[in-house]
Parts: sequence; structure tokens; C-alpha cells
Amino acid sequence: MDKLTVVLLFGGRSSEHSISCATAGGVLAALDPERYTVIPVGITRDGAFVLEDNDPAKFALNASALPVVADNGTRVRWPESSSSRELTVVDAAGARSLGSVDLVFPILHGPFGEDGTIQGMLDLLGLPYVGSGVLASALGMDKHFAKTVFQQAALPVAPWRTLTADDWAAAPGMAYTALEQLGLPAFVKPARAGSSVGVSRVSTPDQLADAMTVGLAEDNKVLIESGLVGRELEIAVLQGRPGEKTRASAAGEVVVSGRDFYDFAAKYLGASGVDLVCPAPLSPAELAEVQRLAIAAFEAIGGAGLARVDFFFTATGWVINEINTMPGFTSISMFPSCWLASGYTYPELIDELIAVAMAHARHGF
Repeated sequence: MDKLTVVLLFGGRSSEHSISCATAGGVLAALDPERYTVIPVGITRDGAFVLEDNDPAKFALNASALPVVADNGTRVRWPESSSSRELTVVDAAGARSLGSVDLVFPILHGPFGEDGTIQGMLDLLGLPYVGSGVLASALGMDKHFAKTVFQQAALPVAPWRTLTADDWAAAPGMAYTALEQLGLPAFVKPARAGSSVGVSRVSTPDQLADAMTVGLAEDNKVLIESGLVGRELEIAVLQGRPGEKTRASAAGEVVVSGRDFYDFAAKYLGASGVDLVCPAPLSPAELAEVQRLAIAAFEAIGGAGLARVDFFFTATGWVINEINTMPGFTSISMFPSCWLASGYTYPELIDELIAVAMAHARHGF
């Protein structure tokens, strides 16, 4: 079988830059060099496309020194039109070809990558890629609109209010009224950020101002959500090949014991106070229902490739917290853990994502 040339695209301008780099390290280590020619393309925090090293160890996740894409002076040039798939790189020695690309794997998290921006560029160039397209990526990134779509599809979501930076500046009383109506505790979240960046738990009204400041530092729009009492569970979703059904994994559970919530440090830096249990103890009927809801949420936004859907299991049933169209792939991330419990090794999962994307590209969708 001919080898596929895959561009691994990572880094980016968002606050989740380092998590994207850490994911790149895992994916680089998992891609079989007998099957793939990998072109690692990093995006610096300033948005420059640079040719990176094919060295997984360079992007190890370390709490004392988070991995980054540095500007090494190279510049990767994308094809000039959709009639070509050739990448080139320019450096001190001049320009040289990197060859023709079969597929792009954009493992970017947050704005300027997971939100449809990169997907639009790749669509314009006619380059196939892993994951959701422009609309689904944009919807998944924006918690307000994702919840709105889920409501329209009769899927359960927590009550919320959305406020902009202008709302907060002009009429802060709106936020306090929302908090009173939603009840305590509540959560303040940036509408378009991930990895729990900018999220605060509000237990008393006097904590709201600081929480709004933290959230609005990440986005000019925030959600105030009702805090829910229940178990936190996550389901990983994989799109099938053309004509095949979407699949849902075993459930993973986030057991919070010594922290306010499942925050950035617990997700990526191995901080104490949180245990990840996969597979989570659920009855067959409970698992079947949450898998159904996860697939329904994925299809409601028009998802492609993959997603992770996060839930609360409350006394009154399942509630969707959010959907992530490009979830983390670090060694302690829930997405690969859920599929490991469902029979996929990490390399097999990467192979499957690439195979599904290539199959849909051959069919023109």
C-alpha cells in the first residue's frame, strides 16, 4: 500500500497552544512511518506556519515547561490554488518542495483552529482533513450556539444566560439577575474557549465580578450556567465511513474529590483531586442512552470525524454539558482513554480517523 502524506498541524494562536503541541507529540509517536509520511507544521502564537521537528519528545507535556511552537525562521507555504496539493517551505537556503499532501490532521484547540477558521482555509484549497467542517467546528466552539442547537434538537442542556463584554460594562446588574435566577453554585465560562480555560465556579454573589473578569479575558462573550449536581461522564464519538453509522465509545467518568471542578491543571498536568474512570460503572440501559445522546448531539451540529460529548448524570437524567469537535489526545485525555476501553489502541485510533477522513474525501463529502 502506498504511504499517505499527512500534514500534522498544531500549536496555534489560542490559549490552548501548549495542549495542541502536547497532542502533537502523542500523534507523532503513534503514526507508523511505514504507512505515513508526516509533515509536522507548527503554528506559532503569532500565527506563522513553520516546519517543525518530527520529534515526539520535543512536545512532551511538562507542568514546569509547557511545549510551544517557536519561530524557527522557516515558513510553510500552502498550495497556490485547489489545482495543487504541493506544500513548500522557505528557509535561509531558499524554497524547497515538501511534496504533495493527501490529508491534513489539524489537531488545533480553541479559536483560530477548532472554530472553523482553519477548516475554511483547507476547504478553499481543496485539501481533505480530519474532523468537522466549518459549520460544525464553529458551533462546537461556541457554547451558546451549541446549546441553542441542542435545545432545538430536543436534547437536554443546563439552563444558562449569555452576556457580552458590553453587557457587563453597561449593565452589570444583568449578570447578577441571571445568577439569582439560575441559582448557586453557578459556572461562568467563556463562550469560545476550551480545556476549562477561563472557567470559574461561583458559590457566592461576591465571586461573580472576578469570574466575569476571568471569563471575558478569554472571549468577549460568556455563559453563566446553573451548577448541576450529578456524575460527570464523557463519551467519545467516531464517524463511520460513508454509509456506516456513527459510533460511540465506552463512557468515561470524571470523579472530582479534592477540587472545585475538572479544571486545566487536572485535565492536563496530572493535578490531584480528580480521578478518571473508564469504563464508568453504568447499567446497560444507562450506557445505551448516553451513547444515543452523544451521537444525536454530534449529528445535531453536523459533526464529522470525531468529537467528545460531556454530560452530567443527575437525579432527573442526562444533561449535555458541551461538545468538543477536536478533543485532546494527550496520554491522560479522556478521548483516547474511552476508545482504549472500547477496543482501539492509540495508534489504531489515529489510523481510523485518517481512514474515515480519506474515505469521505474520496466520496466528495
